This record gives sequence, C-alpha cells and structure tokens, in this order.
Amino acid sequence: MSSTKCHSQSLPHKMPQDTVITTKDLKLTSDRTYDNDGMRRRAACLCFRDRLEKEVLLITSTHDVSKWIVPGGGIDPGEEPQDAAEREAHEEAGATGTLGRFVGIFENKEKNIRTWVYAFYVENLQEHWSESKSLARRRQWFSLEEAKKMLSIHKTSQVQYILSVEKT
Repeated sequence: MSSTKCHSQSLPHKMPQDTVITTKDLKLTSDRTYDNDGMRRRAACLCFRDRLEKEVLLITSTHDVSKWIVPGGGIDPGEEPQDAAEREAHEEAGATGTLGRFVGIFENKEKNIRTWVYAFYVENLQEHWSESKSLARRRQWFSLEEAKKMLSIHKTSQVQYILSVEKT
C-alpha cells in the first residue's frame, strides 16, 4: 500500500512560490511542474453525478484499460490547481460541470507527487471526447463503496480521496 496522506488544512490551496520545471529542463515527454519541496504538482476531480456525492465517475487508466482511476493529471506551468482539475475532468472523462469544494491536498511520497483534489459536479458527459478516441478510455459511475474497492485494487493512493469525502 502506498503512503498517501492528506493535508487539507496544512497546505495552502494555491502555492504561488512554486518552482516550475518543464520538459525543456528535464527532457520529459510532457510539461511537469514541481513545488519547492521537489514534489510533482498534480490536480484531480472527484466527478460526482450530483451534489449528494453518492456516485463518482471513474475512468480507465491509459496504461491498462482494465484498471479504474480518478481523472487527474499534471498542473501546467502558470496554471492554478483548480483550473487543472477541471481541465483534466474534461480531457480524461469528457465531463463538464461545476467545480465544487476543495477536498484536500494528498501526498504520495513513494512517487514524489502532491495532488490537489476537488469535488466536481457533472452536468454533461460528452458522448465522444478526445481521450475516448485517442486512448480508448472508458468511464463508469460507481457508488463510493464500489469506487473504494476499484481504487484499492487499481490505484491505492486514490482511495484516500474517497475516504476524505466520506468524513465530511
């Protein structure tokens, strides 16, 4: 099990003092930004069917289409975490809607990642979206209990997102 912890109170929502390192600096395949602690900055959305927050939309992984994960990805240089989270929900799940509350910041020390997580209330799901075509992504609604089971099998670090929502 990965060592993921949440800092919903201890870290600020925005971190303007972050150090930005891009692919030009690291010769990577995509732009990545890192904070001053050297942690890679990511953002994710828990895409809920409605404000009751009883069902969450999971997507298949690009690495293995049999694995279910939460939509999320890297924060681009100059981008705010909440904007990145909303962008990722649209790109990866074809979801549009309303960005909701800030859930927390989660650290995965094993992978050197810090992820800002937001609730997102889905208003529309595109029938065909870019990653459904290019990456054969699928999406599916799960109850929170089912989502925890899927994530515990496929992406253990993301189980903490669901647990954090259940506490509130």
